[in-house]
Amino acid sequence: MTDADWRAMMIAAQSGNAVLYRQLLGELGAWLRRYYARRLPPVMVDDTVQEVLLAIHEKRHTYDPKQAFGPWLAAIARYKWVDRIRAMKAATMEEISEAFPADDHTEKMQTARSLEVLLSRLKPPQAEVIRLVKLQGLSIEEAATRTGQTIALVKVNIHRGIAKLSALAQGGDQ
Repeated sequence: MTDADWRAMMIAAQSGNAVLYRQLLGELGAWLRRYYARRLPPVMVDDTVQEVLLAIHEKRHTYDPKQAFGPWLAAIARYKWVDRIRAMKAATMEEISEAFPADDHTEKMQTARSLEVLLSRLKPPQAEVIRLVKLQGLSIEEAATRTGQTIALVKVNIHRGIAKLSALAQGGDQ
């Protein structure tokens, strides 16, 4: 589309033609995305395009139909771009200290590994239902459906498996 096409659409929009106005905003949105893609970080493009389209909507009555449309659009786009640049500059940045505290997950990893070692010493059906019910939070019924075991067998396998885990954790073996 050319500047003359956009100008004609804006004039029609000012006269109340909603169809052409929606088409104009769609065309302008595509143009603005290309415009800002070269000027702003990608995460800021869509928000800035929306701000400009809103500004055009709010200020459409100020457009003079005797003038070219392109410069009017470019002025709004440029002002919004400058606003974004200023906002980026004004945003406070926190420096991350070299001694940035990070959680030590070593203990959790060792616990998880120890649990897996213990579970590997159980019969597979027992280990499977314990993982499903006790670790993943499934119900007894869901575990039964998933494993093909009866509800009663799931309960028995959990009971016997936990008893064996307890004995293994205490250093004994069943």
